[in-house]
Amino acid sequence: MKCAHAQPCAYNAAMTDAEHLSALRRIGWRDEHLPAAPFVDAKLARVIVQHRNAFETHDGREVLWARTKSSARRKDVEDAVRPSVGDWVWMSAAINDEWQIESLLPRHSQLRRLAAGESGREQIIAANIDTVLIVCGLDGDFNPKRIERYLAIVGESGATPVIVLTKADRADDAQACHDELRRLAGDSGHVFTLNAKDREQVAVLSPWLGLGATAVLVGSSGAGKSTLTNSLLGVEKMRTNTVRENDSRGRHTTTFRALIQLPGGGCIIDTPGMREIKLTGEEPVEETSFTDIEDLLGQCRFRDCAHGKEPGCAVRAAIADGRIEERRYEGYLKLLQERDAAKLRAAEHEKRAADRVQNKALGARLIDKYGKR
Repeated sequence: MKCAHAQPCAYNAAMTDAEHLSALRRIGWRDEHLPAAPFVDAKLARVIVQHRNAFETHDGREVLWARTKSSARRKDVEDAVRPSVGDWVWMSAAINDEWQIESLLPRHSQLRRLAAGESGREQIIAANIDTVLIVCGLDGDFNPKRIERYLAIVGESGATPVIVLTKADRADDAQACHDELRRLAGDSGHVFTLNAKDREQVAVLSPWLGLGATAVLVGSSGAGKSTLTNSLLGVEKMRTNTVRENDSRGRHTTTFRALIQLPGGGCIIDTPGMREIKLTGEEPVEETSFTDIEDLLGQCRFRDCAHGKEPGCAVRAAIADGRIEERRYEGYLKLLQERDAAKLRAAEHEKRAADRVQNKALGARLIDKYGKR
């Protein structure tokens, strides 16, 4: 059976739908059917590398260089509508060996954070992902508060979080660290402690990396993301660096996000180390690693309990008898405050953007009516 799209596709005309689907599934296509092409000779591809002014895409058979329309490259265009690594895109015919990205397919998930600075802009880390592998080294990189932040942004992404503790061969207290993060992850969470250089140990992640699945690696520089990628690939493809002994930090071995096909049929997106994990304002903080605290909030004697010195406070009682660490409760409050502040910044950013659009439209109408001065 030949390709049955509403419009002809730019694939080999001899390819059947089954062959087309099989090729796309190797780069993470999840659906059982092909989407209808929006225009004649449209090519469906996935963004695998994002450069400053261009993209590397893959159509299931080969890598294709592509650019967006000039209007999509303006600085005021939000990340949410720009192509990101993991996006599925429709492209028009190549000119001078470059394809043009015409549109994005709807995302079924996206991992995002607030960009550095006070701009209020969001940054898409990866799109159309099924799993987020949160990588943390069992050395000076071990930081439960940072893991709480990752769990918060993953909770809003639509993907499943899996915590991977690396450098187990170097840690004396690996089990204690593992148990602490198990408590953070909750009953339904996944935590694995392993040596990222050991391919047999790394195989424990296989259930999340099967055919058609896409996972993204996040974590600090030097946490072991590139080493883990190499073990999953079975070859030394990603360059790795040693970390500084005084603070266990590494250089940015990976300097850009890249989607890589794995031998088992899945895909993995390697990312540069993240120094800041700023919330966007939409994270379900209460539903990620703080469900135990949330359960206590409704048990206080007074409905408006501030969890300070009020009598009958269930939260203070849990802290006093050791069921909840005060550090965790303070971290919970801090994340809630940061999320609410981010929500306000996002609203202000949207208002400024809407005002710019309105002013531009008003200026155009005035020019139409009175002409340029």
